Amino acid sequence: MPSAHRTDADSPLESAVAKVFRRVVPLFVVMLVCNQLDRSNIGYAQEHLKADVGLGDAAFGLGAGLFFVAYALFELPSNMLMERFGPKIWLTRIMVSWGVVSAAMVFVDGPGLFYVLRFLLGVAEAGFFPAVIYYFSRWLPGARRGRATALFVAGSSVAAALSGPLSGPLLSLDGAAGLAGWQWLFGLEGLLSVVVGCVAYRLLDARVADARWLTDAEKSALTSAVAQEDAGRPAQPGPAPSRWRLLLSPQVLVFCGIYFAIQLSIYANQFWLPAIVARIHGTDDVTVGLLSSLPWICAVVAMYLSGRVSDRTGRSKPLLVVALLVAAVGTYLAAVASPAVALVFLCVAAMGFKSASPLFWTIPQSTMHPAVLAPAIALVNSLGNLGGFVAPYGFGLVKEATGQVTWGLYALAAASVVGAVLVLLVRRDRSPGVSGAASPAPAPASPLT
Repeated sequence: MPSAHRTDADSPLESAVAKVFRRVVPLFVVMLVCNQLDRSNIGYAQEHLKADVGLGDAAFGLGAGLFFVAYALFELPSNMLMERFGPKIWLTRIMVSWGVVSAAMVFVDGPGLFYVLRFLLGVAEAGFFPAVIYYFSRWLPGARRGRATALFVAGSSVAAALSGPLSGPLLSLDGAAGLAGWQWLFGLEGLLSVVVGCVAYRLLDARVADARWLTDAEKSALTSAVAQEDAGRPAQPGPAPSRWRLLLSPQVLVFCGIYFAIQLSIYANQFWLPAIVARIHGTDDVTVGLLSSLPWICAVVAMYLSGRVSDRTGRSKPLLVVALLVAAVGTYLAAVASPAVALVFLCVAAMGFKSASPLFWTIPQSTMHPAVLAPAIALVNSLGNLGGFVAPYGFGLVKEATGQVTWGLYALAAASVVGAVLVLLVRRDRSPGVSGAASPAPAPASPLT
C-alpha cells in the first residue's frame, strides 16, 4: 500500500529539478565540449598551419591570443544582448556563429585571415558562459545551481581530454578530397558546433512555463521556488560600484594577479602542449593527440579530489597554494627533463593548475561583500583571461627567438610561484566599502576556465 506521506524526493519541485538535470545540463555540457574543441584545435593544427600557410611561432601565438582580446571586449555587449533576446535565442546564436567562424578556418591562406578569424571567433563566443549561468538561475533553485555549474564546467576538462584523440585521426585525413588534414579538423569540428547549436534551439525552452516536458505542478513549483529566492535577496545598498572603483581595491588586484597566473598556465598548455609532446621521438599526429590528452585526464581526477577535500575542510586557500606550487614544480621539471619524461611532469603540472581554478573562485565568494561580488568576479574574469592572450603569444615569441619552449616553461613556473605568494596576501575584508565583507552570500558560479 503506498505511503500516505509524500517525501521530498517525490515533490513537484524535486521532480522538476531532476528533469532539468537530465535534459538541460547534459546539453550544456555537450555545448561546452564543442566550445572547447573549437577553441583549442589550433594547438593540434599548429605545425601543419606553419607549413601550409607560412605562420611563424610568434604569428601563431598572436593569432591564438587574439581570441581572448575579442572575448574580453565583447563579453559585456553580448550579455546585454542576451538580456534583450533571452538566453535560448542568444545561446544558440552564439554556438552557431562560433561554429561557422571555426569552420571558415579551412580558407586560411596567410597570417592576415588567420588573425581575423581568431578575433571573430572570440567575438562569436563572447557571453556564452554568462548566458548558461543566467539560464541556470532561471531554471534551478540556488541550492542546485552549484552542482549544475560544476557538471557544466567539468565539460572543459572532458573536452581537453577528448581533443587529442579526436584531432589526431582528423589530421590524418590529409589529402582526402583534396583538403589538408587541418582543414578537415577545423571544418568538421566547426560544423559539429553548428549542428549542436541547431539541436539546442529545438531542445531549449525560453521559460519554465514553455517546457512541455514538465507537468503543470512541476512548472508551478519550479517557478515559485526561483521567484521566492529572487524576492528574498536583500536590496543592494546603493548602485553597484564601477569597474574603475573596483580596480582600485588592493584585494581585487590580488585576485586579478592570482587568476592571471592560473590562466597563463592553462592556456599556454592548451595551445602549446601538442608542440611539446611532438618532441618525443617517433610520434605522429595520432600519437601526439593521444599523449596530449594524458595531462588533462590527470587534471580531471585532481580537480575532483581537490574539490571534495575543499568542500569537506573548507580550507581552499592552503589547497590553492599547494596546487600552484605543484604546477610550478611540474612545469619547471618539464623544462629540464627529456621530452618523454617532460610529459610525465606536465601531467603533474596540469593536476596543479587545473585544480587551482575552481579552488580560486571559492575565495572571492567567501571574502567579498555580496553587493560587489558579481562585478568583482566579472572584472577578475575579464582581466585574468587576458592570460589567454599573453601565454600563447609570449610562448610563440620565446620559441621563435630561442628555437625551444624551455624559457617559456620557466616563466610559467615562476608565474605559478608568484600566484601562490599572492594567495597568502588574501585576507577576509571587514570594511563595508568596495571590498568589505558581510555575511557570506550564496556562492555564484565560477567563470569558465
